[in-house]
Amino acid sequence: MNLVVFGLTITSSWGNGHATLWRGMCKALAQLGVEVTFFERDVSYYAQHRDCVAPEGAALVLYDSWPAVREQARRALRDADAAIVTSYCPDALSAHAAILDAARPVAVFYDLDSPITIAAAREGHALPYLDPDGLRDYDVVLSYAGGPTLHALQKILHARNAHPLYGHVDPALHRPVPPAAVYRSELCWLGTYAADRQRALQALFVDAARARPRARFTLAGAQYPSDFPWRDNIWFIRHLPPSAHAAFLCSARLALNVTRDAMARAGWCPSGRLFETAACAVPIVSDDWAGLAEFYRPGAEILLARDTADILAAMDLSDAELKRIGNAGRERTLASHTSMHRARELVQLLEASTRPLARTAPSFRANAIQVGAS
Repeated sequence: MNLVVFGLTITSSWGNGHATLWRGMCKALAQLGVEVTFFERDVSYYAQHRDCVAPEGAALVLYDSWPAVREQARRALRDADAAIVTSYCPDALSAHAAILDAARPVAVFYDLDSPITIAAAREGHALPYLDPDGLRDYDVVLSYAGGPTLHALQKILHARNAHPLYGHVDPALHRPVPPAAVYRSELCWLGTYAADRQRALQALFVDAARARPRARFTLAGAQYPSDFPWRDNIWFIRHLPPSAHAAFLCSARLALNVTRDAMARAGWCPSGRLFETAACAVPIVSDDWAGLAEFYRPGAEILLARDTADILAAMDLSDAELKRIGNAGRERTLASHTSMHRARELVQLLEASTRPLARTAPSFRANAIQVGAS
């Protein structure tokens, strides 16, 4: 199989969750015999924080502008069996048009931000990676979230063939490693700043640090504002490359998982970071949301927290109990949530869609729902 991807980024994990997922996916796809060409626009903020210049399993095409790479994209699409456009790809509309012009490849849209996409569409906001027809002309739509989000993609954005393709982890990169003294903590949080999860982060991390002033807390991530409510016992790392994630996580007794509001409301939307932490055999305490129990068993493979008191209770568990939960989470991850699991799912979906759908079905267009309608 020959696959072409037009994505946000695979070269930089700074401020986004796409890159690490694509690295694991491309590596696994290559092991399955899939040839991947990844097109990424070379933007300054990722160039300044580039932590992977030669992704394993993918031929990388970095380009300055769509006109400069248009002919190369056309040549790649002529030989492609399938082509994927992702959410927040800066040239999504141009890439979509090129795929349709090529006619041969199965046209796929992979929404790695589907709850955010749906929330924006419901409110009538413009989506720069979707044209006015929404997802109508894609043969397959893959969603980072399952559950009701799949129905919303069909109803609001006119997806005709929607399937979940959840996050995952490369267990060769995220695995148990010896702790590092510089990262040691009672509770750690690894994630990019997002205003829509700040309230939960305040209750589950900052307020816990206030309640336990003698405990050490560590936070690593990009884009945190200067007015973030830092405390003396919170140690901050501005950007942590994926190669250091395992050491950071394994140096904590307990790791926090906090989900963005749109994704928590949608449910069935585990973050890639959740799987990465579990793969390191680090016990996780997470906010709760619909569908979480389908990925990890609460109380056995993951701990849940609604407020500061729940976090403090988790921190008071014995080392033996936390180790048992961490090991159980790792076992579940290796059995169900690796990049190879998702790569096999993707290949099966693409093989089942080897013939592109009719992309101009009059009966469907006659009943179209305006993008943004609820």
